[in-house]
Amino acid sequence: MSSRRNFIQLTSLGLATAALQVPLPGIAASTTQKKPNLSLGIAGYTFTKIEMASAITMMKRLDVSNLSLKDVYLPLSSSDEKISSVVSQFKQNGINIYTVGVIYMKSKEAVDQAFDYAKKVGVNMIVGVPNYDLLDYAESKVKSTNIRLAIHNHGPEDELYPGPQQVYDRIKDRDPRMGLCLDIGHATRAGVNPARAVKDYKDRLFDLHVKDVTGNTRDAKTIEIGRGVIDFEGFMKALRQVNYKGVCSFEFEKDMQDPLPGLAESMGFFKGTMALI
Repeated sequence: MSSRRNFIQLTSLGLATAALQVPLPGIAASTTQKKPNLSLGIAGYTFTKIEMASAITMMKRLDVSNLSLKDVYLPLSSSDEKISSVVSQFKQNGINIYTVGVIYMKSKEAVDQAFDYAKKVGVNMIVGVPNYDLLDYAESKVKSTNIRLAIHNHGPEDELYPGPQQVYDRIKDRDPRMGLCLDIGHATRAGVNPARAVKDYKDRLFDLHVKDVTGNTRDAKTIEIGRGVIDFEGFMKALRQVNYKGVCSFEFEKDMQDPLPGLAESMGFFKGTMALI
């Protein structure tokens, strides 16, 4: 709690200084060299229990415009007309669908469907989970479509990709358009330090699912960012160091009937930390 209290005090000082435009020793020099903000987004699983119109309203209130589209609003089997309609609704509200997923791929037909779906939605990346025996086939689709595949780690329960290393080891020698969607909460539950993972797998790090968790154990739960065990200062410093260019998509799995308060707190803490590093 002391580190959280110090963070709030530092943020308040920064805001007050900016408002008064009073230069304090050491602050002017650091602000002139401030690095650009990381791109923020929302992972669509956050809105699993929320109607699409409400999700759009929440994103507007949060002032975030990047969305990783989950199939809750647009099933993979949707008609071309349905896809066009849903994509248009998001676009008209200033929301950029930058990827789709998570999509599970347990057969060649499922791989084909995922890539066809991504092409129709108009994105150049899929967040997916292909079975091991389908990696060769998925790679062939990446090559033929020029659509990137970011494989998602799902924690200790996942027999395929519990942590980022299990993804990286299987794609490091494949087409460079095959990479990793690092879920930092699941990685933490699997005993992996997110900052270390960012540095270790930087050359294949395409996307991020950002959350905090209550512990580094299998049974840990999602919690508002800043209340859990993840070192977000260290994590964001690592992102700066590797010059991460992708989106940081918040995935809030707590209070899913009403995720807005938790999302707002999480994004506020994240932005405040980002401003200090």
